[in-house]
Amino acid sequence: MPRPTVAQLTYGSCTVIFSTLAMLLLSQTSSGPGIAVVAVAALALGVLVALTVPVTRSSRAPVPQPRPEQQAVPEPVPVPVPASVAAAPEPVREPAP
Repeated sequence: MPRPTVAQLTYGSCTVIFSTLAMLLLSQTSSGPGIAVVAVAALALGVLVALTVPVTRSSRAPVPQPRPEQQAVPEPVPVPVPASVAAAPEPVREPAP
């Protein structure tokens, strides 16, 4: 069973609170059973509203992953080094006596 979204929790809670207040004020009941009936009806209405809140596609759709060829960073191409630079240094020559 999927978890409820923040919007579903918010709309359902607001519906329960406001419908309870409205039904208690309109019915003007003060007995225990009357208040219980109003509370149960408000709770049922809140659950109904929470279940009917439209869920956006972006929250349910999987996030597209980049393709492996897009993630690969190309390696630098080795540059050939000229032989004169890469050769070993010349030995030190001493002057003839």
